[in-house]
Amino acid sequence: MYAVIMAGGRGTRFWPRSREKKPKHLLDIISDRTIIQETVDRILPMIPPDNILVVTGRKHARSLMNQLPAIPSTNIIIEPEGRNTAPCIGLAALHIMKKAGDDIMVVLPSDHAIADPGKFRQVIQAAAQTAAGGDALVTIGIKPTSPQTGFGYIEQGDSIESGTKEEVFRVKSIREKPDFPKAQEFVQSGNFYWNSGMFIWKASTILKSISRLMPDLYSGLTTINETLGLPGEKSALRRIYKSLVPISIDYGVMEKADNVYIVKGDFGWSDVGSWDALWEISAKDDNGNAFIGGSCVISTESTGSLVYSPKKLIALAGVKDLIVVDTKDAILICQKGNSQDVKKIVDILEAKKLGKYL
Repeated sequence: MYAVIMAGGRGTRFWPRSREKKPKHLLDIISDRTIIQETVDRILPMIPPDNILVVTGRKHARSLMNQLPAIPSTNIIIEPEGRNTAPCIGLAALHIMKKAGDDIMVVLPSDHAIADPGKFRQVIQAAAQTAAGGDALVTIGIKPTSPQTGFGYIEQGDSIESGTKEEVFRVKSIREKPDFPKAQEFVQSGNFYWNSGMFIWKASTILKSISRLMPDLYSGLTTINETLGLPGEKSALRRIYKSLVPISIDYGVMEKADNVYIVKGDFGWSDVGSWDALWEISAKDDNGNAFIGGSCVISTESTGSLVYSPKKLIALAGVKDLIVVDTKDAILICQKGNSQDVKKIVDILEAKKLGKYL
């Protein structure tokens, strides 16, 4: 079994901590370990370092090698440019086919939090067993706790006989991120799960699916595959990647395939997608305040706030539901519940060409 960790993205919703040179997955946001180190730690009991591949961009490859010394440097796969998850996953599948002939690949985002790693591994094993039994595309669904519009949704179909400790269901449909009324409808139905972005399948199965449903991408992957391990590999990769259309694996394959299955991921999942999400999973005082990262905080008559300030004293007086993030060169203050809008600040910085803050 192989793990493929997708370590792209900029983590713009975690500005001002997350920057272009050091995005969210390279930061110690949840604990004293970085998020990607925690991602690797979770899977090491079931997948050895030699079988862990990390797909990233050139800008972050060296930092990943430094943070993950147990993983061979040859397992850090560098994309010439980001082209969303379908090309990323296809490229990783080629490397697995070259290394192993064929094997199960567990595709994981680099920046999620899991409260119960043991249960997580149990679910992954059940999904892997399902994937090994045939040409199955397996995903992990998270039972929704609220009508979130920032997640895609998976509709559960009939259960199947899996022979595992976990229930496995056919997927009836996969839906794009809905508006709020539609998200409410999904949650109230009881048949929908959040799309976790975690996938389990054989390398040959996903390549076969890409061939059938994304022939242009498959053509590019075929050309790349002919050069893997040869002197012209890097130049071919750069040339082909420029021609690839950025597309997610959800839209390109999962929404169209008829061999998709879901295993429920009841292991305390968070995508840690915003400062709000971090507040939700952080320890809090009696007033619902979360002070993280060694923050030095004095608080009086203040509730429901999150503070990150490892260097400066922050004093809260008579406020509620604030997010306060202090870094060396920038301070973020926003209302809790609006932290998804932090990305708009990054957009403004880019428009104003204030690159030193990005």
